[in-house]
Amino acid sequence: MSTKVLFISLPVANLSVSSAFYQALGFSLNPQLSGEEGAALIWNEAVQVMLVTHAKWRSFTQRPFPPAGSCALMLSLALESRAAVDAMNEAAAAHGGQADVNPMEDHGFMYTRDLADPDGHMWAALWMDPAAAAR
Repeated sequence: MSTKVLFISLPVANLSVSSAFYQALGFSLNPQLSGEEGAALIWNEAVQVMLVTHAKWRSFTQRPFPPAGSCALMLSLALESRAAVDAMNEAAAAHGGQADVNPMEDHGFMYTRDLADPDGHMWAALWMDPAAAAR
């Protein structure tokens, strides 16, 4: 059985800024699938993000870009610790994104902080206690 992979395509205004942002969050650049119109970034073997220029995005769809400050969805990344969640938010703020776009949530067994990339795409960095999740 082959691994199922989720490819997330995101339109970006500045490919180099956005690529640097995602690499600062811990994504790895896949140079074989990257070029002037897009950058392929790997989170893990099952999740990859493709950043594409607005012009390239137009070859996918003619639907309008969402207005600045709006949010159609938020993607979540599970991390290994609370410290990793905090570090990801600090990296977001230091590399052109925005940390804590929503109030931080700490439920004891789950800790989450939301961030936005330079184009406003929202991500939740979260940690969940594996023992609590198993119950």
